[in-house]
Amino acid sequence: MARILVIDDEPMMRETLHAMLQSGGHRVVAAVNGRDGLAKMRAERADLVITDIIMPEMEGVEALLTLLAEFPGLKVIAISGGGRTGTHDFLGVAAKLGAARTLQKPFSRAALLEAVEACLP
Repeated sequence: MARILVIDDEPMMRETLHAMLQSGGHRVVAAVNGRDGLAKMRAERADLVITDIIMPEMEGVEALLTLLAEFPGLKVIAISGGGRTGTHDFLGVAAKLGAARTLQKPFSRAALLEAVEACLP
């Protein structure tokens, strides 16, 4: 059982991810944005982080870069619905910056759990 930090500004998405991950046997801690996620990670390190890319206060890309700098070897899964325009490749950027996996919203429980298992030791 892994401790997974979920960072997403949408309450429904946080709840859905929590339910999916908990059903896979994982402990889940949720954060409402990148700043909140970093504070929670610093307080108690997670085994894996799942972060949305488009969020207020601190974008997922900034959170991703900070997490990887502060916690070498940490695996991060980036998720995104594409933003407002849908024309930017936010997930491609996240992958180039070090995200271990990316998932385009909406994704299935099976796809999420497969990505999680691939990232855990």
